[in-house]
Amino acid sequence: MGILSHLFCIDINRGVRNYQATPGAVLLDVRSRESYARKRIPESRNLPLEELSRAKEVLPDLSVPLFVYAYGGETSARAVSRLKDMGYTQVHDIGGLKKCCGSHGYYGPTEGTRWFSSP
Repeated sequence: MGILSHLFCIDINRGVRNYQATPGAVLLDVRSRESYARKRIPESRNLPLEELSRAKEVLPDLSVPLFVYAYGGETSARAVSRLKDMGYTQVHDIGGLKKCCGSHGYYGPTEGTRWFSSP
């Protein structure tokens, strides 16, 4: 891995710390309901990417600070783009839970039993 991948990689752990330091912020998990039920970051709220059209009924304040994560950073990036298109003004992509592409993955506390379903 080159140095550039470390410079441009989103660190979900830093993102969670920024969420915790931001009054009134929402930590938004855009994974499926099943994945969220199995394991999640404490204090997060679930709104699956497929249901993002419901964002305004679930989160009516368009200026609420949103810190968005998924399993992979590409999904969180898509969700952030859609939320911004919907008019949300403080949307932060904090990346994905998985270890990939220079990301160390999430290593903080969790709720639930396991990240993945058993085969």
